[in-house]
Amino acid sequence: MIANQLALVKREIWEHRSIWITPAAVAVVVTFIAIAAVIMVAAFGEAINPQIERIADATLPDAVRRAALAVFLLSNTTVFMFAMWFVMIFYCLDSLYAERKDRSILFWRSLPITDAETVVSKLLTAAIAIPIATMAGAIISHLLNLVIMSIWLSTEGVNPFRFIWGAVPLFDTWAAVLIFLIAIPIWMSPLLGWLLFISAWAKRGPLLRAVMPIAILPFLEYIIFKSWHLGLAIIKRLGPEAMPIFDIFDFVERFDDDNLHSALTENISLLSMLNVGKFVTSFEVWAGLVVCGLFVTAAIYVRRYRDDS
Repeated sequence: MIANQLALVKREIWEHRSIWITPAAVAVVVTFIAIAAVIMVAAFGEAINPQIERIADATLPDAVRRAALAVFLLSNTTVFMFAMWFVMIFYCLDSLYAERKDRSILFWRSLPITDAETVVSKLLTAAIAIPIATMAGAIISHLLNLVIMSIWLSTEGVNPFRFIWGAVPLFDTWAAVLIFLIAIPIWMSPLLGWLLFISAWAKRGPLLRAVMPIAILPFLEYIIFKSWHLGLAIIKRLGPEAMPIFDIFDFVERFDDDNLHSALTENISLLSMLNVGKFVTSFEVWAGLVVCGLFVTAAIYVRRYRDDS
Protein backbone atom coordinates (compact mmCIF):
# COMPACT_ATOMS: atom_id res chain seq x y z
CA MET A 1 0.00 0.00 0.00
CA ILE A 2 2.73 2.48 1.00
CA ALA A 3 4.89 1.47 -1.98
CA ASN A 4 1.92 1.98 -4.30
CA GLN A 5 1.23 5.42 -2.83
CA LEU A 6 4.85 6.50 -3.26
CA ALA A 7 4.83 5.34 -6.86
CA LEU A 8 1.52 7.07 -7.55
CA VAL A 9 2.66 10.34 -5.97
CA LYS A 10 5.84 10.23 -8.09
CA ARG A 11 3.63 9.72 -11.12
CA GLU A 12 1.57 12.79 -10.17
CA ILE A 13 4.70 14.92 -9.78
CA TRP A 14 5.93 13.75 -13.19
CA GLU A 15 2.63 14.29 -14.99
CA HIS A 16 1.72 17.59 -13.30
CA ARG A 17 4.96 19.50 -13.68
CA SER A 18 3.42 22.71 -12.38
CA ILE A 19 3.93 21.19 -8.90
CA TRP A 20 7.66 21.93 -9.10
CA ILE A 21 7.87 24.35 -12.01
CA THR A 22 5.71 26.95 -10.23
CA PRO A 23 7.89 27.32 -7.09
CA ALA A 24 11.02 27.24 -9.29
CA ALA A 25 9.60 30.05 -11.44
CA VAL A 26 8.64 32.07 -8.35
CA ALA A 27 12.17 31.62 -6.96
CA VAL A 28 13.66 32.91 -10.23
CA VAL A 29 11.34 35.95 -10.29
CA VAL A 30 12.00 36.81 -6.63
CA THR A 31 15.75 36.50 -7.19
CA PHE A 32 15.65 38.82 -10.21
CA ILE A 33 13.64 41.32 -8.14
CA ALA A 34 16.33 41.16 -5.43
CA ILE A 35 19.06 41.79 -8.03
CA ALA A 36 17.09 44.72 -9.46
CA ALA A 37 16.63 46.13 -5.96
CA VAL A 38 20.38 45.95 -5.30
CA ILE A 39 21.10 47.74 -8.59
CA MET A 40 18.60 50.47 -7.69
CA VAL A 41 20.08 50.83 -4.22
CA ALA A 42 23.59 51.12 -5.71
CA ALA A 43 22.32 53.90 -7.98
CA PHE A 44 21.19 55.91 -4.96
CA GLY A 45 24.28 55.26 -2.86
CA GLU A 46 24.40 58.69 -1.21
CA ALA A 47 20.88 58.29 0.19
CA ILE A 48 21.44 54.71 1.26
CA ASN A 49 24.88 55.05 2.86
CA PRO A 50 23.56 56.39 6.20
CA GLN A 51 21.29 53.34 6.46
CA ILE A 52 24.25 51.05 5.72
CA GLU A 53 26.26 52.73 8.45
CA ARG A 54 23.35 52.17 10.81
CA ILE A 55 23.29 48.46 9.92
CA ALA A 56 27.02 48.27 10.45
CA ASP A 57 26.79 49.92 13.86
CA ALA A 58 28.42 47.49 16.30
CA THR A 59 26.10 48.64 19.08
CA LEU A 60 23.00 47.48 17.20
CA PRO A 61 21.67 44.41 19.06
CA ASP A 62 21.76 41.11 17.19
CA ALA A 63 18.10 40.61 18.13
CA VAL A 64 17.19 43.64 15.99
CA ARG A 65 18.98 42.19 12.97
CA ARG A 66 17.46 38.79 13.70
CA ALA A 67 13.93 40.25 13.75
CA ALA A 68 14.54 42.27 10.57
CA LEU A 69 15.92 39.25 8.70
CA ALA A 70 13.02 37.07 9.91
CA VAL A 71 10.53 39.61 8.55
CA PHE A 72 12.50 39.72 5.27
CA LEU A 73 12.35 35.92 4.91
CA LEU A 74 8.64 35.89 5.75
CA SER A 75 7.84 38.55 3.16
CA ASN A 76 9.77 36.48 0.64
CA THR A 77 7.82 33.33 1.59
CA THR A 78 4.42 35.00 1.22
CA VAL A 79 4.76 34.93 -2.58
CA PHE A 80 5.36 31.18 -2.48
CA MET A 81 2.28 30.68 -0.28
CA PHE A 82 0.05 32.45 -2.82
CA ALA A 83 1.53 30.35 -5.61
CA MET A 84 1.02 27.15 -3.62
CA TRP A 85 -2.64 28.06 -3.07
CA PHE A 86 -3.26 28.32 -6.81
CA VAL A 87 -1.33 25.14 -7.59
CA MET A 88 -3.31 23.13 -5.00
CA ILE A 89 -6.66 24.43 -6.23
CA PHE A 90 -6.08 23.81 -9.93
CA TYR A 91 -4.27 20.51 -9.39
CA CYS A 92 -7.19 19.05 -7.40
CA LEU A 93 -9.66 20.37 -9.95
CA ASP A 94 -7.77 18.91 -12.90
CA SER A 95 -6.20 15.69 -11.55
CA LEU A 96 -9.16 13.30 -11.98
CA TYR A 97 -10.79 15.23 -14.83
CA ALA A 98 -7.65 15.19 -17.02
CA GLU A 99 -7.25 11.41 -16.91
CA ARG A 100 -10.76 10.97 -18.28
CA LYS A 101 -10.29 13.72 -20.84
CA ASP A 102 -7.14 12.19 -22.34
CA ARG A 103 -8.47 8.61 -21.78
CA SER A 104 -5.40 7.64 -19.73
CA ILE A 105 -7.80 6.33 -17.07
CA LEU A 106 -8.30 3.23 -19.22
CA PHE A 107 -4.59 2.44 -18.98
CA TRP A 108 -4.39 3.00 -15.22
CA ARG A 109 -7.45 0.81 -14.67
CA SER A 110 -5.63 -2.04 -16.38
CA LEU A 111 -3.01 -1.96 -13.62
CA PRO A 112 -3.44 -3.61 -10.19
CA ILE A 113 -4.23 -0.28 -8.53
CA THR A 114 -7.55 0.43 -6.87
CA ASP A 115 -9.61 3.57 -7.33
CA ALA A 116 -9.17 4.37 -3.65
CA GLU A 117 -5.38 4.26 -3.97
CA THR A 118 -5.48 6.54 -7.00
CA VAL A 119 -7.74 9.17 -5.43
CA VAL A 120 -5.89 9.12 -2.10
CA SER A 121 -2.57 9.56 -3.92
CA LYS A 122 -3.91 12.73 -5.52
CA LEU A 123 -5.02 14.03 -2.12
CA LEU A 124 -1.58 13.24 -0.68
CA THR A 125 0.07 15.02 -3.60
CA ALA A 126 -1.94 18.16 -2.88
CA ALA A 127 -1.48 17.95 0.90
CA ILE A 128 2.19 16.91 1.09
CA ALA A 129 4.06 16.96 -2.23
CA ILE A 130 2.98 20.48 -3.23
CA PRO A 131 3.90 22.06 0.16
CA ILE A 132 7.28 20.29 0.13
CA ALA A 133 8.01 21.52 -3.41
CA THR A 134 6.97 25.01 -2.31
CA MET A 135 9.26 24.78 0.72
CA ALA A 136 12.19 23.75 -1.47
CA GLY A 137 11.61 26.76 -3.73
CA ALA A 138 11.37 29.08 -0.72
CA ILE A 139 14.64 27.76 0.77
CA ILE A 140 16.48 28.25 -2.52
CA SER A 141 15.04 31.75 -2.81
CA HIS A 142 16.02 32.62 0.77
CA LEU A 143 19.62 31.50 0.24
CA LEU A 144 19.97 33.29 -3.10
CA ASN A 145 18.55 36.53 -1.69
CA LEU A 146 20.82 36.38 1.34
CA VAL A 147 23.84 35.77 -0.90
CA ILE A 148 22.88 38.75 -3.06
CA MET A 149 22.46 40.89 0.05
CA SER A 150 25.82 39.68 1.37
CA ILE A 151 27.60 40.62 -1.86
CA TRP A 152 26.06 44.07 -1.77
CA LEU A 153 27.00 44.68 1.88
CA SER A 154 30.55 43.45 1.30
CA THR A 155 30.98 46.02 -1.49
CA GLU A 156 29.89 48.68 1.03
CA GLY A 157 32.47 47.62 3.58
CA VAL A 158 30.11 45.66 5.85
CA ASN A 159 31.00 42.17 7.07
CA PRO A 160 28.07 39.99 5.89
CA PHE A 161 29.13 36.99 7.98
CA ARG A 162 28.51 38.94 11.17
CA PHE A 163 25.60 41.13 10.19
CA ILE A 164 23.62 38.57 8.14
CA TRP A 165 24.74 34.98 8.51
CA GLY A 166 25.50 35.38 12.21
CA ALA A 167 22.01 36.73 12.94
CA VAL A 168 19.60 35.27 10.37
CA PRO A 169 17.26 32.67 11.97
CA LEU A 170 17.31 30.28 9.03
CA PHE A 171 16.35 26.99 10.67
CA ASP A 172 13.80 28.56 13.02
CA THR A 173 12.13 30.29 10.06
CA TRP A 174 12.29 27.24 7.81
CA ALA A 175 10.78 24.98 10.48
CA ALA A 176 7.95 27.46 11.12
CA VAL A 177 7.28 27.94 7.40
CA LEU A 178 7.24 24.17 6.73
CA ILE A 179 4.73 23.55 9.55
CA PHE A 180 2.59 26.41 8.26
CA LEU A 181 2.71 25.12 4.67
CA ILE A 182 1.64 21.63 5.78
CA ALA A 183 -1.14 23.11 7.92
CA ILE A 184 -2.64 25.06 4.99
CA PRO A 185 -3.89 22.02 2.99
CA ILE A 186 -5.11 20.39 6.22
CA TRP A 187 -7.13 23.51 6.98
CA MET A 188 -8.35 23.69 3.37
CA SER A 189 -9.09 19.93 3.24
CA PRO A 190 -12.89 20.32 2.80
CA LEU A 191 -12.28 22.49 -0.26
CA LEU A 192 -9.64 20.11 -1.65
CA GLY A 193 -11.98 17.14 -1.16
CA TRP A 194 -14.79 19.03 -2.90
CA LEU A 195 -12.54 19.84 -5.86
CA LEU A 196 -11.44 16.20 -6.18
CA PHE A 197 -15.09 15.13 -6.21
CA ILE A 198 -15.95 17.67 -8.91
CA SER A 199 -12.87 16.60 -10.87
CA ALA A 200 -14.10 13.01 -10.83
CA TRP A 201 -17.74 13.87 -11.56
CA ALA A 202 -17.74 16.75 -14.09
CA LYS A 203 -17.91 15.81 -17.75
CA ARG A 204 -16.86 19.31 -18.81
CA GLY A 205 -16.16 22.70 -17.24
CA PRO A 206 -15.05 21.48 -13.77
CA LEU A 207 -14.11 24.99 -12.64
CA LEU A 208 -17.63 26.33 -13.26
CA ARG A 209 -19.25 23.32 -11.59
CA ALA A 210 -16.99 23.69 -8.57
CA VAL A 211 -17.52 27.44 -8.12
CA MET A 212 -21.26 27.73 -8.75
CA PRO A 213 -22.51 25.77 -5.69
CA ILE A 214 -20.00 27.56 -3.45
CA ALA A 215 -21.23 30.91 -4.74
CA ILE A 216 -24.98 30.17 -4.84
CA LEU A 217 -25.61 28.17 -1.64
CA PRO A 218 -24.62 30.99 0.77
CA PHE A 219 -27.08 33.33 -0.96
CA LEU A 220 -29.83 30.72 -0.74
CA GLU A 221 -29.06 30.33 2.97
CA TYR A 222 -29.39 34.08 3.46
CA ILE A 223 -32.64 34.26 1.48
CA ILE A 224 -34.23 31.34 3.34
CA PHE A 225 -32.71 31.55 6.83
CA LYS A 226 -31.35 35.12 6.92
CA SER A 227 -27.92 33.85 7.98
CA TRP A 228 -24.43 33.64 6.52
CA HIS A 229 -23.05 30.61 8.40
CA LEU A 230 -22.22 28.60 5.28
CA GLY A 231 -20.73 31.58 3.48
CA LEU A 232 -18.51 32.48 6.44
CA ALA A 233 -17.41 28.85 6.80
CA ILE A 234 -16.41 28.72 3.12
CA ILE A 235 -14.53 32.03 3.31
CA LYS A 236 -12.62 30.85 6.40
CA ARG A 237 -11.47 27.71 4.57
CA LEU A 238 -10.30 29.56 1.47
CA GLY A 239 -7.12 30.84 3.10
CA PRO A 240 -4.80 30.42 6.07
CA GLU A 241 -5.78 33.62 7.88
CA ALA A 242 -8.33 31.90 10.14
CA MET A 243 -6.22 28.82 10.93
CA PRO A 244 -6.01 28.15 14.71
CA ILE A 245 -2.24 27.80 14.57
CA PHE A 246 -1.01 31.36 14.35
CA ASP A 247 -2.55 34.47 15.93
CA ILE A 248 -1.84 37.30 13.51
CA PHE A 249 -3.20 39.85 15.98
CA ASP A 250 -0.75 38.67 18.66
CA PHE A 251 2.07 38.99 16.14
CA VAL A 252 1.07 42.56 15.21
CA GLU A 253 0.57 43.51 18.86
CA ARG A 254 4.06 42.25 19.69
CA PHE A 255 5.54 44.78 17.28
CA ASP A 256 3.29 47.76 18.06
CA ASP A 257 4.65 50.97 19.55
CA ASP A 258 4.16 49.87 23.16
CA ASN A 259 5.94 46.52 22.83
CA LEU A 260 8.44 47.28 20.07
CA HIS A 261 11.40 47.86 22.37
CA SER A 262 10.96 44.61 24.29
CA ALA A 263 10.27 42.69 21.06
CA LEU A 264 13.51 43.89 19.49
CA THR A 265 15.66 43.16 22.52
CA GLU A 266 14.72 39.48 22.71
CA ASN A 267 15.44 36.75 20.20
CA ILE A 268 12.28 36.42 18.14
CA SER A 269 11.34 32.80 17.37
CA LEU A 270 8.71 32.29 14.69
CA LEU A 271 8.50 28.62 15.64
CA SER A 272 7.42 29.52 19.17
CA MET A 273 4.60 31.67 17.77
CA LEU A 274 2.93 28.62 16.18
CA ASN A 275 0.39 26.89 18.39
CA VAL A 276 0.57 23.40 16.90
CA GLY A 277 -1.25 21.82 19.83
CA LYS A 278 -4.24 24.13 19.41
CA PHE A 279 -4.33 23.36 15.70
CA VAL A 280 -4.16 19.58 16.15
CA THR A 281 -6.88 19.55 18.81
CA SER A 282 -9.15 22.05 17.05
CA PHE A 283 -12.70 20.83 16.40
CA GLU A 284 -12.78 22.85 13.17
CA VAL A 285 -9.72 21.04 11.84
CA TRP A 286 -11.13 17.57 12.56
CA ALA A 287 -14.57 18.51 11.24
CA GLY A 288 -12.92 19.69 8.05
CA LEU A 289 -11.03 16.40 7.70
CA VAL A 290 -14.31 14.48 8.11
CA VAL A 291 -15.94 16.57 5.38
CA CYS A 292 -12.88 16.01 3.19
CA GLY A 293 -13.14 12.26 3.81
CA LEU A 294 -16.76 12.27 2.67
CA PHE A 295 -15.95 14.12 -0.54
CA VAL A 296 -12.96 11.85 -1.25
CA THR A 297 -15.16 8.79 -0.68
CA ALA A 298 -17.67 10.21 -3.15
CA ALA A 299 -14.85 10.85 -5.65
CA ILE A 300 -13.71 7.22 -5.30
CA TYR A 301 -17.27 5.98 -5.86
CA VAL A 302 -17.77 8.16 -8.95
CA ARG A 303 -14.42 7.14 -10.44
CA ARG A 304 -15.14 3.45 -9.80
CA TYR A 305 -18.56 3.30 -11.40
CA ARG A 306 -18.25 5.88 -14.16
CA ASP A 307 -18.19 4.28 -17.60
CA ASP A 308 -15.41 5.89 -19.65
CA SER A 309 -15.08 3.15 -22.23
